[in-house]
Amino acid sequence: MTRTPPRWLKPTVDYGPLAVFLLAYIKAGLLVATGALIAATAVAVALALWTERRVPWMPLTTAVVVGIFGGLTLWSGDEIFIKMKPTIVQALFAAALLGGLAFGRPLLKPLLGAAWPMDDAGWRRLSLRFALFFVVMAALNEAVWRTQSTDVWVTFKVFGLIGLTLLFSIAQAPLMMRHRLAEETEESGQP
Repeated sequence: MTRTPPRWLKPTVDYGPLAVFLLAYIKAGLLVATGALIAATAVAVALALWTERRVPWMPLTTAVVVGIFGGLTLWSGDEIFIKMKPTIVQALFAAALLGGLAFGRPLLKPLLGAAWPMDDAGWRRLSLRFALFFVVMAALNEAVWRTQSTDVWVTFKVFGLIGLTLLFSIAQAPLMMRHRLAEETEESGQP
């Protein structure tokens, strides 16, 4: 029997570690925040595994990269590794989406298809747009951490990346509406 995960789980897994990171940074600085991020990410992944009996690939990928680059930051005492983490995550997501497209498999479809049915052309276009968006976000993170103070980078990481992702996602609504498949019940005329 599959358990239905509680409604609070996804936002907790997705944004809980980021909130912990921000609070720890404000209180104690980047190195403490990095350790807190590693711990909070591990808890979030364990929570997802416990409630869903699986870990979605995006949080798992993020957790692995957080563990590696956060661990390098703590081990070396050098902030560069944790600042590179968003770049690596965004680049991995872009590579996965572009790789899927190269093999004729738009990878967003299995992730979002149940919630928003679209035709295959729509999934290909949406996957390409998100892949290119992730490339731009990786480059933007690189530009910010290399040219700005740590305070500016943390603000960008916590608020800028989420805000830009939200705005970009909303901007995809017209594409998604154009390629949306009609509900099966509407097609068959059943109530």
